[in-house]
Amino acid sequence: MSSKFNEYASDYDAWFLENENVLYSEVKLVAHFLKDAGEVFSVGCGSGLFENILKKEFGILVKNGIEPSKEMAAIARKRGLKVSITTAEEMELEKENYDTILFNGTPSYITDLQKALNKAYEALRLGGKLVVIDVPKESSYGVLYNLAKAVGSWDHELLGGVQPRDPYPIDLVKVANWRTTAEKIKMIKNANFKNLQFAQTLTKHPLYSNALAEEPIEGYDCGDYVAICATKN
Repeated sequence: MSSKFNEYASDYDAWFLENENVLYSEVKLVAHFLKDAGEVFSVGCGSGLFENILKKEFGILVKNGIEPSKEMAAIARKRGLKVSITTAEEMELEKENYDTILFNGTPSYITDLQKALNKAYEALRLGGKLVVIDVPKESSYGVLYNLAKAVGSWDHELLGGVQPRDPYPIDLVKVANWRTTAEKIKMIKNANFKNLQFAQTLTKHPLYSNALAEEPIEGYDCGDYVAICATKN
């Protein structure tokens, strides 16, 4: 899977910068649960685009992370992140070493998410936070992506008139495995996290989601990008 992100390392940033309101809607959602986050570790930091914006525009510092794609990691390192090249399942983190562990947009690309969440629990200090953010399978984007994945292309009559002007690269859609919010809640609880909270953004249909940058709202019933925050008690 990392090979696909190697191929799209530069295109990843370009897509988000072309869809700037989508980007900032998502960044604001990430920032929502990273207030007073302490020492943050980013699981699947990609190119470090989000972490760079969080630092420059929100005063939120994320210094460390992992990323399986060498090309993406190289870009993140240029942005000042200390990045280890490994997967979420194979990452080796010191026990009780972080205040917050962030999975931003990565759960759909992690094969054994339960294993990764279990490792995150062990790496968090008592009272630490887990923040899991992704496109839910049941959301408008989730349904649209799975349809594109099923037909193997954005250029299909079933997607005519309903896809965004500049859709996410089909090769990255094909390798994703979107999970429902309920599935992620179950895994987070199985990892022994407590006190779950929810926030969401991208509440407009995908055709219109880049029209404006949204502020996050509570819940997970209408957003195409949903954050789950939980604590290690």
